[in-house]
Amino acid sequence: ECDQVHIDDVSSDDNGQDLSTYSFATDGFHAAASSANLCLPTGVRGGVDWMRKLAFRYRRVKELYNTYKNNVGGLLGPAKRDAWLQLRAEIEGLTDSWLTNALKSLSIISTRSNCVNVLVTTTQLIPALAKVLLYSLGGAFPIENIYSATKIGKESCFERIVSRFGTNITYVVIGDGRDEEHAANQVTSL
Repeated sequence: ECDQVHIDDVSSDDNGQDLSTYSFATDGFHAAASSANLCLPTGVRGGVDWMRKLAFRYRRVKELYNTYKNNVGGLLGPAKRDAWLQLRAEIEGLTDSWLTNALKSLSIISTRSNCVNVLVTTTQLIPALAKVLLYSLGGAFPIENIYSATKIGKESCFERIVSRFGTNITYVVIGDGRDEEHAANQVTSL
């Protein structure tokens, strides 16, 4: 129940409280070390207090993403940054610079007027945001343009995107399977 489709899905439950002294460590949510769940809250799930705390977490994630979207090394620290950069260099070597080429393409799109990059993934939202940052894609994908289809499916995500951006534009959907093709065809018929 903690996973959301979009970073702002619980923002209506956020009362705007200053989080500079808020203790995420003692607010009743904790990491589920042996579970696939992202959080195990205490208290009434879905209650007003529970939803507010969840909204605080998503606001904090959004702040971190926006702060480090062009500098994941600052988030990781020097030792982890160096290890990650080494691993990324090895991945680039094994994939014929796939990431570099993808970044070039995404950068061209994001610098054009009236063009945006939108990411729809079947990965849960928080891990997807982490991956975007780790692969230095944060500059190409504003956090507001990232959707997780884990709970609602890709077709529903595409419907949300069309609702947000409109129907009188061109959408280019790039994917690696039939589900993306099917969902994209459904959206174009709306």
